[in-house]
Amino acid sequence: MTVPARDDLPFDDLTDFENADRGFIAALDPPVITDAEAQIVYDGNAYAFLDEDCPDTAHPSLWRQSQLCARHGLYEVTEGVYQVRGLDLSNMTLVEGKHGVIVIDPLISAECAAAALGLYHEHRGSRPVTGLVYTHSHVDHFGGARGVVARGSESGLPVLAPEGFLEHAVSESVFAGNAMLRRSAFMYGSRLPRAPRGQIGTGLGTITSTGTVTLIAPNVDITRTGQEETIDGVRFVFQLTPGTEAPAEMNFLLPEQRALCVAENASHTLHNVLTLRGAPVRDAHEWARYLDETIDVFGDTYDVAFASHHWPIWGRANIVRFLGEQRDLYAYLHDQTLRMLNRGLTGTEIAEELLLPPALESAWHARGYYGSVSHNVKAVYQRYMGWYDGNPAHLWEHPPVELGRRYVELAGGQTETLVKARAYIDAGDLRFAATLLNHLVFADPSNNAAKDTLAGVYERLGYGAENGTWRNAYLTAALELRAGTADIPVDTTSPELTSALTVGMLLDSLAVRIEGPRAWNEHLTLDLVIIDEQRRHRVNLHNGALTHRAMPVHHTPKPHADLTLTLTRPELLGVVSGRGLAGIESDGDTTVLARLLSYVSEPDKAFPIVTP
Repeated sequence: MTVPARDDLPFDDLTDFENADRGFIAALDPPVITDAEAQIVYDGNAYAFLDEDCPDTAHPSLWRQSQLCARHGLYEVTEGVYQVRGLDLSNMTLVEGKHGVIVIDPLISAECAAAALGLYHEHRGSRPVTGLVYTHSHVDHFGGARGVVARGSESGLPVLAPEGFLEHAVSESVFAGNAMLRRSAFMYGSRLPRAPRGQIGTGLGTITSTGTVTLIAPNVDITRTGQEETIDGVRFVFQLTPGTEAPAEMNFLLPEQRALCVAENASHTLHNVLTLRGAPVRDAHEWARYLDETIDVFGDTYDVAFASHHWPIWGRANIVRFLGEQRDLYAYLHDQTLRMLNRGLTGTEIAEELLLPPALESAWHARGYYGSVSHNVKAVYQRYMGWYDGNPAHLWEHPPVELGRRYVELAGGQTETLVKARAYIDAGDLRFAATLLNHLVFADPSNNAAKDTLAGVYERLGYGAENGTWRNAYLTAALELRAGTADIPVDTTSPELTSALTVGMLLDSLAVRIEGPRAWNEHLTLDLVIIDEQRRHRVNLHNGALTHRAMPVHHTPKPHADLTLTLTRPELLGVVSGRGLAGIESDGDTTVLARLLSYVSEPDKAFPIVTP
């Protein structure tokens, strides 16, 4: 069963296709990017099937969006401003200056960024990179930095980012990074074949590349709206938008080029208030407020708007309408969720009842290709009310395995549960069939008939989904039920990214990996004297909890530490990674370090999600 597109969607409106093709200069031929070992990290050819008509295994609206996202190559946005699109999940923008080119958002991986810059050089000349700008703190907008700026050549290069960028960019990849990456495999469908029955895109782009993630730390912080910076003769005027699509994010205007960059605050899709991979809940109210400010603060100073994903919009009236509808979209979801929760409805109930206004429902850029009305409403509810809906029956429920066993017992045993689930499938109630079969699988994960039947339900739900990430989640779940789990294909904890951790963040990353029960009876104190920062960090492991505090280097707290290490921050990174204490000044019991690290656990990169 597929869910048909709404009859009132304007499929005969080809404006998006015209805009997506406008300014095309050349494509990378072939659009296949490899790493140093000749392993493919991005394959644009894999989406050639999207040239065909929509099959019955995909939602027509999502198929249309995927066709648009799969377009790839070098495009002129306006004079002096270019984009490389379709060579990673995100776009790389290039602004020509007096002596070279300024790179904005260098994709996820160094290999893709290098290929994108190479395509630009091929058609615009081999201009040196004279500046680097990160619009926000997600990895698809900074990870390819080393692909455009070689190691050792960044001296004197301005690298601009919004205030708080480094902390948020690194912490997202460290503290809950393993779980987020595992869930990202469902959200982006990285294990799925690129095919009409598999991964056809994400709604935001095609797929994440799997190359080398890098980071060059910013040396210019954007701290306020209205701040101006000139890079290689090009004037930038910034709007700071923290807490919108990312914790640290900014828009900017290029006044001389009359071009407005809206980062990822306004895209050709309803975005996520909370991503399926997990993240702090975003503030839809502030998101709408900042979009309103964008319209106001930049006035009539632009003729084209471009973003970190998708294609540009030309004409100020078109841009203002687009930004206004995006603003209204997030404001409506926020305000109506609050109105309804104050009537006593839960997040799940609001998600079933809330409808968008007709003008937004029929706007292509407001469709739920990446975020959805359903999970965004639940996210707004979560931001204000938390996980508990107020019903005590949900306060202390059994975990999935125990709940599953009881549901199966109530239904009359495994055989009868499977019979009843198939009856719901035949009746077209795939949602409850999935719920019932999920209980059966958790009650007995060796029941292959149940797993295969549930996989079939997930496939049908995926084929009917308009949302790209829902489709990928359903189809990946079906794959794992049939083929088992697999390691995460992308690792954002690269040495360069890890090296950007502050000492405090590094210690926090250890704290969340301490295997608490094994350390219940341990009590140790470690002082870290960081020479290059002139700070002392007192570290305690007590009652299974690792805590730390920073103080001036010459302050020695009581009691004296069991071990004091005097070292640089890079040396500390080496110590934590297991390189030992060779060459490190130490005072006290050196076994303390080994004892501490013995309690640090390694995350499971392939933990089960759709089975116990």
